[in-house]
Amino acid sequence: MNTVLGHDGGGVRQIRLNRPEKRNALDLAHYRRLGEQLHAAIGDPEVRVVVFAAEGPDFCAGNDLADFLQGPELGPGHPVVELLHALASCPKPLLAGVQGNVVGIGATLLLHMDLVLLAEDARLAFPFIDLGLVPEFASSLLLPRRLGHVRACQLLLLGDRLDAATALDWGLANQLVATTELPARLEETARRLAAKPAAALLAGKALLKAPLQAQLHNTIDREIEVFRQALAGDEARARIAALLARIGER
Repeated sequence: MNTVLGHDGGGVRQIRLNRPEKRNALDLAHYRRLGEQLHAAIGDPEVRVVVFAAEGPDFCAGNDLADFLQGPELGPGHPVVELLHALASCPKPLLAGVQGNVVGIGATLLLHMDLVLLAEDARLAFPFIDLGLVPEFASSLLLPRRLGHVRACQLLLLGDRLDAATALDWGLANQLVATTELPARLEETARRLAAKPAAALLAGKALLKAPLQAQLHNTIDREIEVFRQALAGDEARARIAALLARIGER
């Protein structure tokens, strides 16, 4: 089964996670495929908007931790690092429609979207500290800027889950929609964006992103280095092993 689906139409490239039996947890193959899809969309002049969505009841349960522990060490050229930088610098508008559990990288991904639609059943979680790890994908920069220090600490240090209505109220999404209506509303929003004048759309996004670009990429790299060290440590290994054991017992 293809775990990442790509579809083009009307100036829109839709990239869909398609591993519902694993709650769309991302392994290294996913990261490579997502990178391929994203670079193809960026390089295609017919694509004006890139949409992220997912099959099944959950958008993304975060990283596939068992696969992550067995993969190559994080660093330049790693599929994860390559995708994070590509998304952070994507010149085309990024739109996401999310439902169900939105965990870890699934949640930090939303910070790099230009527009986010949340289904009413969406629940966001940033459980890095609980796993003996640290925030990633520039969330240590973007969440405090978006929410303020206190609320960012509530999510990143305490690891509190955030329901969809609160996420909307805090400014992490543009719209809250009924779960059954999410696909249609996502398509409608993507079409509206794709119908805009193409050059002006790209220029507008570039102007919005420019003030933070260098700091954004520097933060991604700094977080990756600390994340790499934490992942190799006893604290994270023990926490992750315990979590995987609990999952295996279900």
